[in-house]
Amino acid sequence: MRSGIPAQSNTKILFKTSLAATAIALLLSGCASTQETASKANTATTQQAAENADSRYTELADGIFKKLQAQGSQQGNQLPDMSAAALAERAEEQKVWLAQLQQVDVSALSRQNQINHRMLTYRLQNLVDGYTYKEHYMPLNAEGGFHSNLGFMVRNASFRSFEDYQNYLERLRSVPRYMVQQTAWLQAALAEGYTQPKAAMQGFEESIAAYIVQAPEDSLFFEPFTGKKPIFVTATQWVQLQEEAATIIDEQVLPAYQSYFDFMVMDYLPNSRDSVGASELPDGRDYYQNRIKHFTTLDLTPEEIHQRGLDEVKRIRNEMAIVIEQTGFEGSFEEFTDFLRTDPQFYPETAEELLKEAAYIAKKADGELPKFFKKLPRQPYGVAPVPAEIAPKYTTGRYAGSNRDDRAGFYWVNTYALDRRPLYQMEALTLHEAAPGHHLQGALAREMSDLPDYRRYTYISAFGEGWGLYAEWLGKEMGFYQDPYSDFGRLSYEMWRAARLVVDTGMHAMGWSREQAMDFMASNTALSLHNVKTEIDRYITWPGQALSYKLGEMLIRQLRTEAEQALGADFDLREFHEVILRNGSIPLDVLQQETRNWIDSQVAERSAERSAANDA
Repeated sequence: MRSGIPAQSNTKILFKTSLAATAIALLLSGCASTQETASKANTATTQQAAENADSRYTELADGIFKKLQAQGSQQGNQLPDMSAAALAERAEEQKVWLAQLQQVDVSALSRQNQINHRMLTYRLQNLVDGYTYKEHYMPLNAEGGFHSNLGFMVRNASFRSFEDYQNYLERLRSVPRYMVQQTAWLQAALAEGYTQPKAAMQGFEESIAAYIVQAPEDSLFFEPFTGKKPIFVTATQWVQLQEEAATIIDEQVLPAYQSYFDFMVMDYLPNSRDSVGASELPDGRDYYQNRIKHFTTLDLTPEEIHQRGLDEVKRIRNEMAIVIEQTGFEGSFEEFTDFLRTDPQFYPETAEELLKEAAYIAKKADGELPKFFKKLPRQPYGVAPVPAEIAPKYTTGRYAGSNRDDRAGFYWVNTYALDRRPLYQMEALTLHEAAPGHHLQGALAREMSDLPDYRRYTYISAFGEGWGLYAEWLGKEMGFYQDPYSDFGRLSYEMWRAARLVVDTGMHAMGWSREQAMDFMASNTALSLHNVKTEIDRYITWPGQALSYKLGEMLIRQLRTEAEQALGADFDLREFHEVILRNGSIPLDVLQQETRNWIDSQVAERSAERSAANDA
C-alpha cells in the first residue's frame, strides 16, 4: 500500500464518496426536474393567459360587431333612421365601443387577433371620425349619393317568398322619409359651409333625373315585379303585389325623387361653395389629414405625398417616351396623346364591342392565374355595363363584389360615351378590376371562413387599390401589353394613379384650382378629356381616397423586390402572392411586417437546409 490507510478503510471512503456523489446527482436531478416542472408550469400558465386574453377579446369584439351591424341594418323593413337624434345616439355608442377596444392589451393577443383588433378599431375609428368631421352633411359625391345607393336595394334584394316581396314594399314606403332626412342634412350643410364644391357637382342633377319616370312600371324600383311570376306566389298575389308596387312608386317614391331634384337644382347646387379643397371646410386641414391616414394607413403629410407623386410622374414619363418611340409615332408627347384621344381606330363602335373586349381580356387573364397564384377563389365574376342611371358621371370601370354565395361578383364597364372609352386601356382596366385585381383579392378574402366577418368585409383602400394597380403591372409578366399602344395604356393608367398623388394633395392642401388639376392630369396621361373631368371631380368630392392606389402599389412592389433580393433563386412568385393575400385586406404597416417576417423565415429555413446539407 502506498498509504498508511488500510484497504478496508479506503473502500469505506470510496463507498461514502460514491454515496455522496449519488446524493448530489439525485439532488441536482431533482433540481433540474423541479426547474423543468416549473418551466412547464410557467409555459402552461403563459399559454393559458394568452388563451384567456384571446377569449376575452373575441367575446368583446364579436359583441361590438353584432351591435354595429344592428346599427347599420334597417329598422325592421324600414330604411335606416337618419335623423339627428339617431345619428348622435349611434355615434355615442361607437365611441364607447372604440374606447373598450383601446383598453385591450394588444400585446397579450395572438398574432391573428392583433390583426383582428386593428381591423375592428380601424372600422370604428372611421365611423367616429366621420361623425366628428360631419361627413353626414355630405351624403353625396360627384359620382352619386344616397339617392343612387337606393338602387342597390333593388339589385341586392333576394326574393324567395311572398313575405320577401312584402318586406321590399315596406322599404319602398320608407323612401320618402329617408330622403327628407338626408335632404335636411344638405340644408344644414348649406347653412354651415359643409357643401360639396359647386364646380365638381355640375350635372349632378342628371343622376337624380334618371330615376324620375312617367310610368311607375318603367322605374328601377319596379323591376322585381317584372318578368315571370315566381312559383311560390299565386296569380292573385302576383297581381296584388304589382298593383301595390306601382301605387307606392307613383304616389310616394317618384314624388320624393322629384322633390329632391327640385331642391338640388334650386337650392343646393347654386349655393354650394366655390372653393374645391377640403382644407377650405371648417377644420378642413385636420379633416384632410384624417382622410390621408384612413385611406393610406400611413403617417404621411400632404407635402410628402405630393413630392412622391412628382417623382413617380417623372419616372413614368421617361418610360412613356420609350414606348412612344416603339410605335413609330413622330411628334411630341402632347401630339401623341391627342392622336390617341381622337383617332377612331382606338375606340369601340358599340357597347357590345366594348363589353366583349373586356370579357375576352378577362378570360385570357383567368387562364394565366394558376401560373401566378397557388389559391384561387370559388366565386366567379361576370362582366356587365355600369348601370345607365349613374354612368354619365361614373368612373370608367369598377368591381362590384358580392357577399352572397349565390351571386357572382361583377366587373362593371362604363359604356356611356363610347368615344371616350379607349380600347388600348382595356387590358390595364380589366386586370385591375377583375382578375388578378379586385375580384381575385376580394373573393379570396370573403372566403376566409376562419376570420371574423368584420375582418373579411372591411376594405382597406391602400391594400385593395394598391393590389389592383400591382395587378396591372403584373400583367406584363402574364403576357399582356404586347401591342405598344396597350403598353402605353398601362403606363397611362399608372401615370393616372401617380398624378393623383399630385392633384389630390394639390387641391386639398396646397391651393390648386380644379382647372390646374385637370391641366396636370390631361398633360401627363392619355385619359380622354371626359375621363379627366370626371376623375378630377371625383377626387374633389372624395378627399384622400385617390391617394391609396399608388402608395399601396409602391409598397407591394418594394416588398417583392426585398423578397427577390433576399431569396435569390429560391424566390417563389406564387408563394409571395400567397403571403400578400393570405390575411385579406390589411393596413400597409401590417402587410409590411407580415411580409418581412415571411422573408426572414424563408432565409433562415434556406440557411438551415444548406447547413444540414454541408454537415451531411
